[in-house]
Amino acid sequence: MAKQVIWSKTPTRKDLTAALAYLSLLCRAARARALVAQLRRTEAVTHAAKDLLRASGLELLPQEDKHVAADIKRIHKRKALSPVLLVQGDIEHGLSLTVADGYHRICASCHFDEDAMIVCRIARG
Repeated sequence: MAKQVIWSKTPTRKDLTAALAYLSLLCRAARARALVAQLRRTEAVTHAAKDLLRASGLELLPQEDKHVAADIKRIHKRKALSPVLLVQGDIEHGLSLTVADGYHRICASCHFDEDAMIVCRIARG
């Protein structure tokens, strides 16, 4: 069987709460709440792990990072990972893709297979 990462299509309440906490550091609370509301109702899409890292400008965390390692274990046990929660960037204004929740899941997937397709939800900033 081909190697594959299993994804849930629905984020957990914990993921949405984490996204709200992070986005609240980047913008006003009302805007952060509006973005999370979009993430709740938008359809899931897929993108390659390596493309999400490049678009966000984030570095690949090492496999030894405790959160990355935990997600790699989940992948090998074929347990579903929560979708990654993103806010679309704006190339015209120099804004990178924002990973509101799921950075460790992206890194774990990239270590497993950099071409792995990641289920994500994207809010249009």
